[in-house]
Parts: sequence; C-alpha cells; structure tokens
Amino acid sequence: MYKKILVPVDNSEFSNHAIQVGIEIGKRYDSELTGNHVYAAKMHDYRFKQMEFTLPDEYLQETELERQRKIHDSLITMGLKLISDCYLNEMDEQCRDAGLSLEKKMMDGKHHVEILKDMAASCYDLTVIGIKGIGKTKDSQIGSVCQQVATNAKGDVWVVKHVEGENGSVRDSILVGIDGSPQSFGGLMTAIDLAKKMGKKLTLISVYDPYLHYMVFNGIVDVLTEKAAKVFRFEEQNQLHEEIIDTGLAQIYQSHLDVAGSMAKDEGLEVEKVLLDGKAYQKILDHIRKNPPWVLVMGRIGVHAENETAGLGSNSENLLRMAPCDVLLTSKQVYPKLDVKAEESISWTPEAENRMTRVPRLVKGIARTAILRLAVEQGHSVVTNSLIDEAMDRFMPKSAAEATKDLAETIAFEKASKGDAAICNHCGTTASEEDPVKCAICGERDFQKVTVEMVDKIIASEGGSKEESSYDGRKLRWTSDARGLLPAIQDNYQKRRAKAYIEKAARMRKLNAVTLEFAEKILTELGHEESIAEYAEKNDRDGGTVEEEEIHDSGLKLIVRDKGNVPLRSVFSWTDDAAERILRVPAGFMRDRVQGKVENMALDEKILEINLELVEKGISAGRQMMEEMLASAGLSKDSNGVDSSNGSNYKNGSDDKVDATPVYADISINDYPTNSPPKRMMNEEGVMSELDKKRSAL
Repeated sequence: MYKKILVPVDNSEFSNHAIQVGIEIGKRYDSELTGNHVYAAKMHDYRFKQMEFTLPDEYLQETELERQRKIHDSLITMGLKLISDCYLNEMDEQCRDAGLSLEKKMMDGKHHVEILKDMAASCYDLTVIGIKGIGKTKDSQIGSVCQQVATNAKGDVWVVKHVEGENGSVRDSILVGIDGSPQSFGGLMTAIDLAKKMGKKLTLISVYDPYLHYMVFNGIVDVLTEKAAKVFRFEEQNQLHEEIIDTGLAQIYQSHLDVAGSMAKDEGLEVEKVLLDGKAYQKILDHIRKNPPWVLVMGRIGVHAENETAGLGSNSENLLRMAPCDVLLTSKQVYPKLDVKAEESISWTPEAENRMTRVPRLVKGIARTAILRLAVEQGHSVVTNSLIDEAMDRFMPKSAAEATKDLAETIAFEKASKGDAAICNHCGTTASEEDPVKCAICGERDFQKVTVEMVDKIIASEGGSKEESSYDGRKLRWTSDARGLLPAIQDNYQKRRAKAYIEKAARMRKLNAVTLEFAEKILTELGHEESIAEYAEKNDRDGGTVEEEEIHDSGLKLIVRDKGNVPLRSVFSWTDDAAERILRVPAGFMRDRVQGKVENMALDEKILEINLELVEKGISAGRQMMEEMLASAGLSKDSNGVDSSNGSNYKNGSDDKVDATPVYADISINDYPTNSPPKRMMNEEGVMSELDKKRSAL
C-alpha cells in the first residue's frame, strides 16, 4: 500500500519524529523512503539586494558591491546546502539502521511550493510531515508548510502531532471517522491495512447532528414577523425533526457503522463502534481526549462535499488542527460491496425516481443509500414507491410522520414526556415505547428505566421546578437549581445558545424536566466549565439559592443543623451517625456534592433511610474524581482541601478567618466526590452518568 514514502525534514522536534514514523511504516511495507529539505537561497539573495542601499559608503562602490554580491551568494548557497545535507545525512543513518534505502533531495525555493511539486512529480503513496516546524510559537496550532501541504496534497498525508511514549503513553488503537462517504470507507480500508501491519486495534466513530436545526430555528424566531412565523410553523418544523429526522439520522449513521464493521470483519478484524450525537469534529475531539488513539484516520472530504472538492472538509480541517494525536488524511474512495451491488443490480421505477428528485440535494445521497440497502436486505431488484415508504417507516416512525402531515402535536411525544422512559444502555437513545424489546438504533436489548417518580424526586431535591416555554411554544420544566446555572454564562448569545442546546437534548431524551446535572453535562460539552465552577462557588458562598418557601413546597425535610446553623435537608431519613458524618464535610459546595452522591446511591439501592455505611460508601466512590474537578475548575487547594491562593481560610464565604482543621477532621481532599453537581440528589437514577461511562468504554 505505502511503497513510496516522502518525509520533508527541517530538524525540528516534529520533523524528527516524522522520520521515525516514516521509518516504522516503511519497515512494515518494505517501502522506498525519500527525504527532502527545501532551503531558501533565492529569498536570501533577494533580501540582500533590497538592503544594499544601507551598506556603508565604502561598500557602495561598483567594484566592491559586485564582489560582496558574489561572496554573499556563494556563502548563502553553500551554507544552506551544507545544512540540508546534514539534515538528510541524519535521516539516512536512521534508515540504514532500519535496513531501508533513502533517496535524498535538496531544493531551493518556497518550502511548501517545492514540496508539493516533488509530491506531484514523484507520485508518493504517503507523505509524513510534522505539524509544526522550526518556526513554531507557543500558540501556533499548525505550521504554514504543513497546512499548505495537507490542504493541497493529492495523496495520503500523515501529520505527526504526538510523540509516542510521551508521558509514558503508548497508544494501541486506530480511530476511523465514518460518515457513509466513499472517502470515509476509503480511510477505513487504509486503517484496516495499517492495523494489520502495525498490530493495532480498530475503533470506528460516527457522529450525527440533531441539534443544528433547533439552534437555527431558535436564532431566527425573533427576526420573523408574526405573519412569517405562522407561515414557517416552528412547532411543526421541530416536530418533524424530533420525531422523524433525528431518529432517521441516528439509524442511518448506525447503518454506516454496521457496514464499516462488516467490511473490517471480512478482512479478519473485530472493531469497536461508537455512535455519538452533536457537532461532528467536537464529539470526535472529545472522544480522542478521553481515549487517545495512535492515529486518527479521516477522508479528506466528507459526505456533504462534492467529489471534486479541493482542499479539506471542515471536520478534517478542524481535527487536523485540534486533535491531540497524529492525523492521517486519505484520498482513496471505496464503495462498500453492498452499495456497489445495489447500484449495479437494482433499478428504479419512474415513479420512484421522480419521488427522489424532490429530496433535498444535501441528503439525497444518504436517503438513496438507505433505500438501496433495504432493497438488498429484502431481495428486491426494483425500487418502488412502496419500498420507499417502507424505508421511511424504518428510518422515520410512521405514527410521527402521519402526525406531522396533520400538523398536530404527536400523541406519542406527549405520552413519553409525561410518562416513563427507557434509555438504551449501549447507545443512549431514548425509546419511543415505555417497555421496548430492542433498540431501534443499535439493536441492543439492555435498557435503563426512568420513571416519573424518579424525576419527581430529582425535582423535589433541586428546589422544585418551573415550567418554561421554548421559542416554539412547547413547555419544559426546569428545576430551580438548573435555572440558576444559566445566569453564570455572561455572554447573552452563548447563554441563549446553551439554553436551546439543553432544551433540544432534553427533548431528544424525552425528559419532562431539566435537572442540574443534565444541564451541567450539556454545558460541559459546550465548553462552559468556568461558568459551572462560578455557579458552584456562588452556591458555596451563599449556602445555596433555594428559598425557604421553595424548600418547604418541594417536600424536603430538615434533618439536622451543624454548628454554623447550616441545615441538612433531604427527602430521605438519616440515622444520627450518618448525619454526624456528613456534617464533618465543609458546608456548601462540598457537602452538597457528597449528599447528592449518597442519595443517588440510596435511590439505586431502593432504601429510604441513609445510614453511616452508605455515607462512607458515597464518599469513597468520589475520591478519584476530585483532582480532575479542581483542575477543570481552576481552583488551588492545599492538602487539607482549603483554598490556599491567598493564605487564608474563610468560613462560608464570610470575612471571618477560622481554623479549618476541626471542620476537615479525618477527611482528606480526596474524600469529596465531584462527579455530582451541587445539591444534586439524583439524575434519572444515574442514567446519564452511566451512559457516559458506557460510551467512553465503547
């Protein structure tokens, strides 16, 4: 596959590692390696001539000036060639040690221009280049030469960004982005071959975005006239996306993963498959940060690009810059046998073809592929209108489609929002039925049940709830704590965008209330960690934001008060020793997090009275999470968990200095669980947290 490999060199850190990567791949493929270095003698000569007028008068005599020109030209050209030769000799020595031959090339000119010329003339199978060169600065994401080469190359480009073994890390997996395009399947086949040669595992990741339309609609609602808004019909548009398009997209992208998995299996490889929802490059980036791969493999362009599109697609370009791992951009196009067979052997009736002309251009390819795959699955040789209807029923629930056609609120949605819900433990999709047998997206049969009683418990623990209207008039309840989180976002545009994102996420999961942890989870994904930390600190100072009458109405009862008169309130009963133990945790933020973790566990174990054993168990469960939370929140803590940035200890946000030692008696900083938000009592019986763990493990 990679018989001819080019490695541009400049003696920078990433260039030197690119040599190692090129040699390692070359050994597995028995490749011919070429190293090139571009020097800029002509540029130096041009600059020297521009600055001649600044020379002292004795050098401006014609004879002397000509002599200086010859000396400068000779020294610069000779010196730069000597430097290039040293760089390439070092690479040649490493190649000989690896049993590989090396062709050395030195060129004068603009760096990326000469490299691209060499690539076009020599037809290399792979170019390995460092992300940054000797001109890198602290804040640069990508060097100018790498950017130009990666963007304009016609063949595969491996961009080296990670030094293997850095911080003791050795990465053993290849991550492949799959979106159903021929380019993504081409990247898959390249990754399969690499995995076999290099002994690496293979993980496939696919991302669909159900949030875009909601965000767009939310953004334009205020600029439309009342008449235009009625014509646009926001509610019906949202219903169309939530009940039909979102589910259909999830199933289609899951089918892409399934096809890719079968292709890998045909080559003798088992793979892990990950399906996520959100902005594609952001979700892939988040996954990489949690599970760093050896290399990320992506097609140069994706499913929405025209085949002849030059340069890189937006997802490939963003990940090239931001992914903390090597990135392999591939140019190969592969059509899965299933899709090739379907295109070659299946015909369409005129009525079916005419119907497809009405499908929007951006999604026509996705829709056509889904219909053809269904035809192959059922053994049809002709696509008819009835088969299209069947495909729509599979990817778009029929009851929802009929309801959308009638422009009415779907009964199914109302029932789900007010009743129990079942969440797939494998992919996180909320089923449309209360007691599903199999997930419509991934086919798994393991579900987590979320009951109305569970949600009511959360609402009670978070200060009650208030019903709010979204821009399309639909109602959604927010707990008091969840509502208090949004004002911490200072930028009004970002605040509005975050609220819309949370609303959409809650609708997708058919939740009838937005809880604090759910809101925190979404805001973390959107990059608002500082706002979350600010809200948590404010809660710590103010002792919470829930007013007394709200607490009374929510069903919370007073258990006990500590020496500072701070109350412990709960919907559970507490034994005396359990209450005494939790009061040793500092009041406010820390204590609320411990209480939330313990009460979650009580719900999981279906017990009504919290005892000392459960409190100790809850504290233990959160130990490993504290360091991560403090780092993300930007807080500085000493070994006792006290803010030491100014050398003082303060009590409950007041100006009174106190001795922190008694408060922290026999509790270390690692004893405070931080995976729960402030005052969180439960989160759909820990469903979302468990789903995150399962997704991370995929």
